[in-house]
Order: sequence, then structure tokens, then C-alpha cells
Amino acid sequence: MTRDEKFELVEKYIVENQHIYYRLAFSYVKNKENALDIVQEAIYKALRSIDRLDEVNYLKTWLYRIVVNTSIDFIRKHQRVSIMEDDVLESHLPTSENEMSDLDLQDAVDQLPPTYKTIIILRFFADLKLDEIAEITGDNLNTVKTRLYTALRKLRVEMGEEQTYE
Repeated sequence: MTRDEKFELVEKYIVENQHIYYRLAFSYVKNKENALDIVQEAIYKALRSIDRLDEVNYLKTWLYRIVVNTSIDFIRKHQRVSIMEDDVLESHLPTSENEMSDLDLQDAVDQLPPTYKTIIILRFFADLKLDEIAEITGDNLNTVKTRLYTALRKLRVEMGEEQTYE
């Protein structure tokens, strides 16, 4: 496959699946503008490094990896800096107990180290299978499973749902 054919294929795939990559980036930063910046940067990186895509069958996981890494880089660069306008903050105030627990869960996920957070986001927010997550992260499937269970255990503890047995 020529470089131009790859470029066209990647371009078409990105256009058709842009909402997936936006949601993935948004799940990391919880901000529309930042998520759009991440997706734009990830697309730029993908198109710039298109020659590294040896097998087009791995296009989906290749792009996921780029978006995940770009999201993590963005968070590292902008650590602890988040500006919310008053009206945005008020519109996101929880109105029910369900919404309160959703916010608690989001906070708990945000507190996880990046490796665990990535697996939780890819598994439950992007609805990917464990073998796809292993491809994206470049980890062994058993490592992904172990990290998923560790992350879930950490979330349970954080959410106060961990059972104590005597």
C-alpha cells in the first residue's frame, strides 16, 4: 500500500470515527475544548507518522494508542490546572443521588494512576475488549487483566464499597 493510499484510508477512518476519539479524549480531561485539542494533536501525530503504520488492520488500535498517549501527555503538561466558568460549573451540579455517585466515580477514576485509568476508560467508556486494550497499551493480555482488577479494587476502596472480612 502506498503512502497516499494509507493517508486516504487513515483520513477516511478518522472522519468516520471522530466521535469515538473525542469521547476518549473527553473521558481524560472532562473539558470540550481540551478534548478537541487532544484529538486535533493526535490526528496531526497520526498523519505525520503514517509511515510507521505497517499493517492497516491495526489502524483502530494504532489511533487509540495515539489518542491515549496524547491525552496523558496533555494531563501531565496541564496537571492540576482546570478552569471552569461559573455557568458551566452550575450546570453540572448534581440534582440526584445517582448523579452524586456518578461524580464520585468520575473523581475516583481521575485519581487512578495513568496506567490504571487508561484501562478503565478503554474497557468501560470506550467498550473495548481486553485483547484490544492489550494491543493499544502494548502490554501482555494477562498484565491488562491484572491491572484492570487492581484498578477496580482501588475504585471500590475509593468509593467505600470494599468489604472487610473478619
